[in-house]
Amino acid sequence: MEIIDVCKQFRFDGDFVSCKEFGSGHINKTYIAEYNDNGHTQNYVVQRVNNNVFKNIDDLMNNVFAVTSYLRDVITKNGGDPDRETLHYIRTKDGDKYLKADDGGFYRAYIFVKDSISYDSVDSAETFMSSGVAFGRFQRLLSDFDADTLAETIPNFHNTPWRYENEFMPAVQRDAVGRKSSCVQLIDDYISRRSVMSRLTDMIDSGELPLRVTHNDTKLNNVMFDANTGECVCVIDLDTVMPGLALYDFGDSIRFGASTASEDEQDLDKVYMDIDYFAAYAKGFLSEAGEALTQAEKDNLAFSALLMTLECGMRFLTDYLNGDTYFNTEYDDQNLARAKNQMKLVKDMEAKMPVMEQIIKEL
Repeated sequence: MEIIDVCKQFRFDGDFVSCKEFGSGHINKTYIAEYNDNGHTQNYVVQRVNNNVFKNIDDLMNNVFAVTSYLRDVITKNGGDPDRETLHYIRTKDGDKYLKADDGGFYRAYIFVKDSISYDSVDSAETFMSSGVAFGRFQRLLSDFDADTLAETIPNFHNTPWRYENEFMPAVQRDAVGRKSSCVQLIDDYISRRSVMSRLTDMIDSGELPLRVTHNDTKLNNVMFDANTGECVCVIDLDTVMPGLALYDFGDSIRFGASTASEDEQDLDKVYMDIDYFAAYAKGFLSEAGEALTQAEKDNLAFSALLMTLECGMRFLTDYLNGDTYFNTEYDDQNLARAKNQMKLVKDMEAKMPVMEQIIKEL
């Protein structure tokens, strides 16, 4: 189906001008559609959703519409600009939340956030802190949203002990492609940390930690910044929004953004957690989310960075043992390099945990 024909199915204002591919995402195919509305240019983002990755489009789009509608109401009541501070999804002319095209594709659309830019990598503590502000604000604005009303689009996504018992250990025992002998010590490193993997899930079960709306993909390029002031504007890419812990979002942000090297850096001497970046992100995050979080959540923020790093490394090692069936790889041992890299980060965080916890306490 031609993209111009897709655009015609949505409730866009004005006359069609052009449509071209946009962005650097690896999951969905994204376009920018330009419309002329009485001399005013209005841009819309049109995306073909990857239904090989996202199997239940209805649940995904119901979550997205529920969260963004709630955010728009809260932002409006607080005197903000809902067209800039959250995404505004557009329904089809038939009133549907997405379009199922004749070619089997699924498309959805939202208003492009005007005068905004995004960054693919963290280049300063200040920028990282600003992303912390954005995700902290996301938590604060949604603190009264009933997370139980959202669908769990990816079951057990951050259930670390479940991943250990049902994915990692079976992969170790199967040794499907004969790689186990190349990483015996690394496997032991992950196994030896089994006892800490249940800390947060146990606290969920005991009622000590509340379920919240979580973003689950807190990379820097999922924050839009004002093109003129550089301040964070809003959080985007809500495909993985579902019930979870605020700690998951905080921890994964640190895992990815505070590391001094890329995930597959093989020179492990270059891999450690930058404590200044940790402090910057925590300051930004807590400046917005602090009053909305419980004491138990605050007490476990530093630990969540370690746990999310441990979980991600275990997933990389699981995929390596299974023959690289999940994560994209460019060479044979890339998942092994990633798993070693994450374990180095885990060990560095373990050594720095008292300092990390003190930073959180002072903030």
